[in-house]
Amino acid sequence: MSIDDGVLATGVTAVHDGTDTFDTFVAARSRALLRTAYLLTRDHALAEDLVQTALAKAWFHWSRIREDNPEPYVRRILVTTYSSWWRRRWNGEIPTEELPDAPTPDGEDALDLWDAIGRLPRRQRAVVVLRFYEDLSEAETARLMGSSVGTVKSQTAKALAKLRLDPSLATPADLETP
Repeated sequence: MSIDDGVLATGVTAVHDGTDTFDTFVAARSRALLRTAYLLTRDHALAEDLVQTALAKAWFHWSRIREDNPEPYVRRILVTTYSSWWRRRWNGEIPTEELPDAPTPDGEDALDLWDAIGRLPRRQRAVVVLRFYEDLSEAETARLMGSSVGTVKSQTAKALAKLRLDPSLATPADLETP
């Protein structure tokens, strides 16, 4: 059997389901979604999986998504999926018999902020990524995360407080006692 100009061999016309708009959206916005996913997961493979999962979920509900601006809906799926992934429980720690001498091996100071953000709880990391890397407002972040603006504000304050106390981000002046 072959499909010819939208007509199946049985003579039934194919139903237009909006996949052309979905394909256009994916082509136009997948890089931005991948960037957000990478900032959330800090792993390229997991970021690709996250985007693929979010887009698959969006595809099933594409007929209900506003055609003029589907990105907020898809970003919310992305953040919600990230927050609920059970396989992200593993935090990358590898047991070893000997402790390293320095907190960052090989002097990789440029990665200190990434490491510190990676140690934040999921919701706090999501707030930091959406607010400061994606430059979204508190209201937009709250809408994407499905929470109130007050929750976004408190999660941001808690995340920034943890980052200020993170020893890998401390400067030599911070370590000196008065």
